Amino acid sequence: MNTTHYKVKTEDYFSNVRRDVISLIPNNPGQKILEIGAGAGNTLLFIKEAGIAGEVMGVELMDIPGSYQRHPSIDKFQIGNIEQEEIQAAGEYFDVILCADVLEHLVDPWVTVDKLAGYLKKGGSLIVSIPNIREWKTLARIVFRGEFTYRPEGGIMDKTHLRFFCRKNIYQLLTTSYLSPSYCKPNFMLKEVPQGKFRRILNILSFGLFEDFLTVQYIFIAKKK
Repeated sequence: MNTTHYKVKTEDYFSNVRRDVISLIPNNPGQKILEIGAGAGNTLLFIKEAGIAGEVMGVELMDIPGSYQRHPSIDKFQIGNIEQEEIQAAGEYFDVILCADVLEHLVDPWVTVDKLAGYLKKGGSLIVSIPNIREWKTLARIVFRGEFTYRPEGGIMDKTHLRFFCRKNIYQLLTTSYLSPSYCKPNFMLKEVPQGKFRRILNILSFGLFEDFLTVQYIFIAKKK
């Protein structure tokens, strides 16, 4: 995978603590959690120091000097391409696997989802967030401006995104012989996303009719059968 476009990202891109995703982790302090696309390690460090997990591991494409990747509270951190390397852990080892804005960056996210399921315990949770290309601003640029312009700064049209999904397609991605989606919610509906307040109000006023168009990201949980 070409890392050129990642090298121009701001520090926040790698160090943001994903409180929206963390809020969906089951309450089981002794659990083992793996984060794919763990960035600078901030989310894993928060999880471990908050007592949400007994053991945490991260996998990240980029080695980020001066970050928390090698913090002693993080039990293991692997630098590598998830599509090309095996995870340095036993099969069916983790209770929870986090994929926050990762799958859209991959060449073949379908194969990767199957691969991750192999490291998840039976009854375990794969928690995923994926951008929604049906969001109204993105859709308007495509339909009315005839514009499909990639953006270096991030967002739905980030230059590093290789795959694009609507809600239905995310369901299909996470419905496998091993996994079954059990939860789906627009990220703006979570109180941990304060910038979603205006969209929450619009969603209420429109009786949820335009929810798909207001959604920048969907957050899913898929359970291992």
